[in-house]
Amino acid sequence: MNETATMRARAEIDLAALRANVRVLRARAAGAQLMAVVKSDAYGHGAVPCARAALEAGATWLGTATPQEALALRAAGLGGRVMCWLWTPGGPWREAIEADIDVSVSGMWALREVVEAAAGAGGVARIQLKADTGLGRNGCQPADWPELVSAARAAEEGGTVRITGLWSHFACADEPGHPSIASQLDVFRDLVAYAEKAGVRPEVRHIANSPATLTVPESHFDLVRTGIAMYGISPSPELGTPADFGLRPVMTLAASVALVKQVPAGHGISYGHHYTTPAETTLGLIPVGYADGIPRHASGRGPVLVGGRRRTIAGRVAMDQFVVDLEGDEPEPGAEAVLFGPGDRGEPSAEDWAVAADTIAYEIVTRIGARVPRVHLNQ
Repeated sequence: MNETATMRARAEIDLAALRANVRVLRARAAGAQLMAVVKSDAYGHGAVPCARAALEAGATWLGTATPQEALALRAAGLGGRVMCWLWTPGGPWREAIEADIDVSVSGMWALREVVEAAAGAGGVARIQLKADTGLGRNGCQPADWPELVSAARAAEEGGTVRITGLWSHFACADEPGHPSIASQLDVFRDLVAYAEKAGVRPEVRHIANSPATLTVPESHFDLVRTGIAMYGISPSPELGTPADFGLRPVMTLAASVALVKQVPAGHGISYGHHYTTPAETTLGLIPVGYADGIPRHASGRGPVLVGGRRRTIAGRVAMDQFVVDLEGDEPEPGAEAVLFGPGDRGEPSAEDWAVAADTIAYEIVTRIGARVPRVHLNQ
């Protein structure tokens, strides 16, 4: 038996699969550099090991949401280009500048703060100007773009910043043919042209996320930012399965069966008795629950592979455990229950869980909590 099988639960992270996925994505965008997005602890996979593996496979940038995530990569000894984009007033600008991190600027308040921090540090801040081309989230509105570009150019002339990038983010790249894709591309091209006419000479222009990397080649520009696809999950079932794109899921989530017992017909299972046994049967107790990131919304629907057969959660997911009806089978306590993985043994996928919980596969892998140890394979 694999020695990790004695753990209550584990998330096995196949770094060989991650490296292979990075190589596939690089080939999809052969004319562009690739940023490996490792925000949110690499979508739950472990930021530092995944970042290292991605760089080994040819990624040239690392991307994070928060500056704390970026600083943690530096603290772990990771070099190269690192970018972070989700800032709030009073953020650790100086620390990011001193750690040689590219920071995103979406508005005048952020530009003022980064200029002040650069002056205090006696250095030059590398900044990337983000445009809101239609997502309506972070980024500078087109009407405000001239002011931001002008002020950033003045700061660049003054020696406090270097504008290293111009970028944006798609709203609907995971919906093939959505009219906003072409519209956002047009707006992005116009805003890039405006900035370049004003004297900006960016190292990279980028707008492509995972779905655009896979299906919108005209969006690749100088750099693509691959997040979920790098972990072997399709950004949208409408675009295709991971296998359709040559990708392999990186995470396998498994637990050890904690108890097997026989119960009579009509026995209520878990809180609220939303499931009662239709006949005399055996139950298996799986010792993970919503405190581990198992979605309660998947109660009565979540699929699990136990004893070579797919089972369905019986009743509600509790904080630390759930039950499956084994229909008379009697695996030994300690037997493996596989919640999701690449499917080699017939186990469910993260997408199967997303369907069961009425969400997206991004959320399924990202929400797996710190109580579940990550076991990194093929380091």
